[in-house]
Amino acid sequence: MSIPQERRVVTAIPGPKSQELLARKQAAVPPGIGTTLPVFVTRAGGGVVEDADGNSLIDFGSGIAVTNVGNAAPKVVERVQRQVAEFTHTCFMVTPYESYVRVCEKLNELTPGDHEKRTFLVNSGAEAVENAVKIARHATGRPAVVVFDHGYHGRTLLTMTLTAKNMPYKHRFGPFAPEVYRVPLAYPFRWPSGAENCAEEAAAQAIDMITKQIGAENVAAVVIEPIAGEGGFIVPAKGFLPRIADFCRQNGIVFVADEVQTGFARTGTLFACEDEGVVPDIITTAKGIAGGLPLAAVTGRAEILDKVHVGGLGGTYGGNPLACEAALGVLETIEEEDLVARAQRIGEIMLPRLKALQERFDVIGDVRGRGAMIAIELVEPGTKEPNPTAVQEIVKRCHAEGLLVLTAGTYGNVLRFLPPLVIPEHLLEEGLGILEKAIAEL
Repeated sequence: MSIPQERRVVTAIPGPKSQELLARKQAAVPPGIGTTLPVFVTRAGGGVVEDADGNSLIDFGSGIAVTNVGNAAPKVVERVQRQVAEFTHTCFMVTPYESYVRVCEKLNELTPGDHEKRTFLVNSGAEAVENAVKIARHATGRPAVVVFDHGYHGRTLLTMTLTAKNMPYKHRFGPFAPEVYRVPLAYPFRWPSGAENCAEEAAAQAIDMITKQIGAENVAAVVIEPIAGEGGFIVPAKGFLPRIADFCRQNGIVFVADEVQTGFARTGTLFACEDEGVVPDIITTAKGIAGGLPLAAVTGRAEILDKVHVGGLGGTYGGNPLACEAALGVLETIEEEDLVARAQRIGEIMLPRLKALQERFDVIGDVRGRGAMIAIELVEPGTKEPNPTAVQEIVKRCHAEGLLVLTAGTYGNVLRFLPPLVIPEHLLEEGLGILEKAIAEL
């Protein structure tokens, strides 16, 4: 790795060069494009990002679960450099190329289930989810779509409608798309009758609402994140996902797993729904698929995807050749470096450390996650009242010390950790030490 794997803080964060660039950003870019930490990155790799002032920060964000294989992973770089010299675009719908087909073949092979599959490529997670709904409606002839509390699915009109949280994603952007219905998610930490009752009661409530308020025969698709991402890294109680999937299968409803944030080894399995053996009818992927290049995919049962008429699917940039080569490099890297096992190892390091902090500090209400997708939920001590103020204070302290962390949660009270799967263990441990200090100083 050409970039030194060390934390280095040489200026205040952000430093003077980043502050100059931030002023330019504010003059050129609308304020609606927010920034978690306004350090302007000049290079990144392994477990660090370097900024314009020479600071090197430990990366616990991975560009929101995008750089699972690291930034500038060698196999990704080599493939993209070779491709960019050959051609950058033809539009696959005009004159196709092999790399698009190879990515689709790999996803058909690697995604859960041994049924015959089809895959096509688009640009973003939101676009993938929107296409999944479009396909489900076409295949079933039904209008309704069911989603869950705390879910996040994107920022287009339809996916913004599917998303649960108003601020900042939906506020004053309506009216929204019709025929979208929301039901409870099995959120163990906040389930009224306790985590032990969560899976059974949440599934029963969701199914009852679908049956009575919508009619199962009117539902085209149920769309769910196997682990809710922006909603707070909520891991549904065991048994909930299989129960919902079974209900869908019994009623001819297309079960869509939104694995945009959870896919590609992030959770310690290649895809998160594998944890309970759930086989979706359609799976949507993006983020970690191409090492930072814009790419997303819709993979599903051949009998569902094949129903759409010629010309009904597509897009000018979908499956761009540079992004396809990057995706092939990502899949090679995951396999050759066994990043599924590496994600498991990250979880084995992080979860015990964080649970030990929970024992010491009653501001930590919950520690949860799988693999390298981990979160802590902060509360007012002695209660379950959300504590977003504590989250912001911890983030501020971590950033000042050179640790990049992200927030999440319906209530703004969750710290989420998404380190690159290739992060060296000494940086992981150092980052956890900075986090511990920040919590202790609250």
